Amino acid sequence: MPGSPPEVRGPRWMIRRAARVVPAMTLLNVETLKLGVRNLLLHKLRSLLTVLGIIFGVAAVICMLSVSEGASADELRSIQLMGTRNVLVDSVAPRQTTQVSQGNASLLEYGIKPSDVELIENTLPHLASVTVLRTVSDIVRWRDRRSNASVTGTEPSFFQAVNIDVAFGRSLTDEDLAAEHAVCVIGEDVRRELFKHEDPIGQVILAERYPTAIPFRVVGVLRNVQVAGSPQRGVEERNLNREILAPITTVNKLFSEITVKRRTGSREMTKVLVSGLIIQVDELEHVLPVSEMVKRVFERTHPTEDYEIKVPLARLKIAERKKVNNQRVLGFIAGISLLVGGIGIMNIMLATVTERTREIGVRRALGARRRHITVQFLIETIVLSTGGGVIGVILGWVGSMVLSRVAEWTPIVQPQYMILSFGLSVLVGLVSGMYPALQAANLDPIEALRRE
Repeated sequence: MPGSPPEVRGPRWMIRRAARVVPAMTLLNVETLKLGVRNLLLHKLRSLLTVLGIIFGVAAVICMLSVSEGASADELRSIQLMGTRNVLVDSVAPRQTTQVSQGNASLLEYGIKPSDVELIENTLPHLASVTVLRTVSDIVRWRDRRSNASVTGTEPSFFQAVNIDVAFGRSLTDEDLAAEHAVCVIGEDVRRELFKHEDPIGQVILAERYPTAIPFRVVGVLRNVQVAGSPQRGVEERNLNREILAPITTVNKLFSEITVKRRTGSREMTKVLVSGLIIQVDELEHVLPVSEMVKRVFERTHPTEDYEIKVPLARLKIAERKKVNNQRVLGFIAGISLLVGGIGIMNIMLATVTERTREIGVRRALGARRRHITVQFLIETIVLSTGGGVIGVILGWVGSMVLSRVAEWTPIVQPQYMILSFGLSVLVGLVSGMYPALQAANLDPIEALRRE
């Protein structure tokens, strides 16, 4: 009658709706899907609150795994930059030092010696190159500008050993080494601090070392490589953007063997002839055996432990195992969110079965089989989990992009993470909806019709 309210939940409305969706021979059709969506839209707020667990669970899986992937990639690239075929040896001050006193001055001598380099080159097999490093200054200036940067003498093989090249200008050459040219290649940070908008090529900078300063002509600028938002780090894990590289023959000629640091009322002198070695091995499988040989050489020639041996390949393998373990832990933690979302779906669907008991009884009375009822409720749970999965994937991708602006590394969103999290959301929804759907299908039609 005109003006009378619609029978939203009355028996005749349920009979009409049931008659439309009970097919004669079909288990699942478009009408069944439409009815499932319509039932969810009747309770929009409840459906939204139900699916929030899936949304945030999927987003958490993507964000956590992408952040872990980005952090691990940063660490792996830093190690790889040191060279997986390299064995690094650094001179370090021993814990128990023996100093020779000369009046108000003391002399400390430690570290790698030229004889060690010669012994390694002449006796160890499977060597591609041995690059010598000697750091002689940590302050440079040009006109009235100063920069805290390491002035290191090295050889042309350095650039290949640590996989670094120049952005413009040229690198060091064998001719520079043989002729003892006073030239240098500077890092990008040094270029910005000293020269700003000026062209550094051909300019002369001064490497300060008490009591004098040594001039070097700039012939090249190192490539500025950013590793996931952090400065590229290379040999000895130093920032190569703050390096000044010069021929080691020139450094040995122009700088004395003893470094003097003035302190109140005294002078501290150190003698380090070789700051470090980069031993490049010919094949990857020979790296670990050669590193053991290097260790035995230094154990025999250095009674005090004034050296440190680093093997990037070994560290790389550890970092890769750590990456896998971190992903498993983070994936498990994020998966708990999906489980909580699935429990929420199961809870709501059980409540829905109780609310719609009479409707189920009417449909069974009109000929609907148990499988039709099961499919009807499974459709609703799959729609919830699928919709939540899609929204969660989008939210997880957006969240990863936001994190890339505040993190020290760039989160890496892998496609398989999106597919995995979406598939888990659908699976969780299917499993969570199975029990309520079976409960609904097993209701006795007569008892269901008696329910109010």
